[in-house]
Amino acid sequence: MQIQDLPYPDPGVPDARSGPRFLWWLFRNQLGGQLRSLAWGLVHFLSVSALPFCVGFAVQAVVDRSGTRLALAGGLLVLACAGNAIGDTFLHRAAITNWITAAARVQQLLARKASTLGSALTRRVAAGEVVAVSTGDVEKIGWFVEAVSRFTAAALTILLVCVGLVVYQPSLGVVVAVGLPVLALAVLPLLPRATRRADFQREKAGRATELASDTVAGLRVLRGIGGEELFLDRYRSASQEVRHAAVRSARMWSLISAIQVLLPGLLLIAVVWHGVGLAREGRISVGELVTVYSSVMVMTYPLRHFEEIAMAYSFSRPSARRAARVLSLRRATSEDGSLAGTAPAGDLYDPATGLLAPAGRLTAVVCGDPDAAGRLAERLGGHPSSTEEEPSVLLGGVPLDELPLSAARTAVLVQDKDPVLLSGTLRELLDVPASGDVDAREALTAAQCEDVLAALVQGSLGAEDPLDARITERGRSLSGGQRQRLALARSLFTDPEVLVLDEPTSAVDSHTEARIAEGVRELRAGRTTVVFTSSPLLLDRADRVVLVHEGEVVAVGVHRELVHKEPRYRAVVTRETESVLEEIEETA
Repeated sequence: MQIQDLPYPDPGVPDARSGPRFLWWLFRNQLGGQLRSLAWGLVHFLSVSALPFCVGFAVQAVVDRSGTRLALAGGLLVLACAGNAIGDTFLHRAAITNWITAAARVQQLLARKASTLGSALTRRVAAGEVVAVSTGDVEKIGWFVEAVSRFTAAALTILLVCVGLVVYQPSLGVVVAVGLPVLALAVLPLLPRATRRADFQREKAGRATELASDTVAGLRVLRGIGGEELFLDRYRSASQEVRHAAVRSARMWSLISAIQVLLPGLLLIAVVWHGVGLAREGRISVGELVTVYSSVMVMTYPLRHFEEIAMAYSFSRPSARRAARVLSLRRATSEDGSLAGTAPAGDLYDPATGLLAPAGRLTAVVCGDPDAAGRLAERLGGHPSSTEEEPSVLLGGVPLDELPLSAARTAVLVQDKDPVLLSGTLRELLDVPASGDVDAREALTAAQCEDVLAALVQGSLGAEDPLDARITERGRSLSGGQRQRLALARSLFTDPEVLVLDEPTSAVDSHTEARIAEGVRELRAGRTTVVFTSSPLLLDRADRVVLVHEGEVVAVGVHRELVHKEPRYRAVVTRETESVLEEIEETA
């Protein structure tokens, strides 16, 4: 896989049982790229390692006053430099390709998982953690996957050089062959502590990211209640914790780096001291001493990759663990389904609560607990937010959980109470799978988006057509009510067989809400629509109103009838809590 071939046609099924297993799975799925990187790494490191032999051969040729051998040494030196340059160039190319393709594979897997789980993802994993995994963590994972092949090439080079030195000059080669492995393994006792500190730093950074994400998402509310300074102090405190953890982690890694500078220096002193003694005794030549000395100096370069692979693993391990945790989340039932992929039609029925939404009717659902309403809305769309065993929702008598995920989503569309608007033009916002029976202008009109279109056109220079007006990131330039109406228009334009709306007008004024209720009723005529709301304006225009209390349907009727006959319904809709509670106690 090359960078220009991204994205992957199929990123595969990851082994998400643990962080290390996930890293190993990524490595195996990039075996071709790893072997290319290993091959070019060997060319590069062996060319670098050949330079001391060429220099030593040239020095000995000068001592012996041999022009032929000096010319041969020069030719070998040119070949070694050429191998060094070519190997380094293509090693860098292969390594960066492995890095980017590994990160891209992880991002595709995360995007596919988010698409599969829908809004249930953030119910089971903190939104800040999802952001941290999909941004910073994927790069650290890619770094480790890329560094493995370079480390392997460096380790093989050190092994070959040690063998070569023992054969070339046994007296000094044995010293180097014993010393280099000691240098490579000397930092191992420090790695567990360094890894723990790096893990702690990553944990603190993840919490700070979650806090920042939550603060940005709720900035409008914070400004309304004057809570900016409070959350700023919290984020400042979290940032200081991250800084202290990073300093402690950096101290350990600096100690490891210092050891890898000190020990090679000590090995060089030992080689020179022992080599000078051998040279005085006439047991080695000057060229051989220079060769061994230069080899030890050059070997400090591949030795640095031992430190890099340790750092890469310590930083990528918690990242891989977080990614594996997200990727291990499963839909309550199979994504492929056991039935044919055709979308069924008919009544929507939830056996768990007894909720029935007749086909082609507008059904309003009143639920006193907003969180319970959100979970029920997810269930109606075939996206249960928990892994508990619950009976499947039926559409036309067909269990949604037994349908392929694509067919279930084609049949039932759920609009969350906090819909997200992506940046881009309004035309791009409405570029979604749709039945084709509803025009974009009709959907915008039904959702009462006239003032929203005017505001977008005014804020977009050169946008004569409202559909070409640009929407900022997450629609932050719009009010909450404007964002709700645009999201509602997008859902109406999609025109699914069943549309489930969770509090679609909670941020809209009553006058606009009444017109939206009429617009939705007219546009969705003949289609099944379920609206979770406690607004009397919406409830009064529903064909059927269902009251869900403590997870069960306790009353069914129309709004005006339930207001007079059902105290629990009136408590939710009119919020006359005290008088209604007294009435409930009397009837009990």
